[in-house]
Amino acid sequence: MKFIAFLLLTGSAFAFIAAQNWQIADGYTIAFSSDDAGGVFKGFKGNIAFDEQNPAASKFDVTIDASTINTGNGLQNKHAKSDEWFDVAKYPQIHFASKSIAKTANGYQVTGDLTLHGVTKSITFPFTFKKTPAGGAFAGSFTVNRNDYKLGKPGGDVGESIKIDLNVPVTK
Repeated sequence: MKFIAFLLLTGSAFAFIAAQNWQIADGYTIAFSSDDAGGVFKGFKGNIAFDEQNPAASKFDVTIDASTINTGNGLQNKHAKSDEWFDVAKYPQIHFASKSIAKTANGYQVTGDLTLHGVTKSITFPFTFKKTPAGGAFAGSFTVNRNDYKLGKPGGDVGESIKIDLNVPVTK
């Protein structure tokens, strides 16, 4: 009987260590911009487990449907989806999986693997989390070099640095 009580106590202690699971809400923004082009992605989904008090127990595993790119120009969208750029027929998803999350002076920092156009690179970027009455919102910005992911031809008309701005409302 003591053993069962020990298991129940131990199990309930670990339940408090697990991060809160959040549902991605409508109204998210995954925007990209460079000196020459910009737009948004839709089709964002995944699993977000986050605990403000214990960020080390948190985990992000999210994907973007690459075919949902929208630059505001139909011909540019078609070109971006082609094999010259995102090649959405061969690489339909952009994927990010966190490896570690830590508290910083201004919010949080996440390190994880970004897979884009068949190339996986480790990236680290800052983000914030603000509670709202309905849940919360994550926001962050980072820059990637498109050549690291073999997007488009090196040089050319589009700059190499692409800024990504994220704003992701979540509910419990």
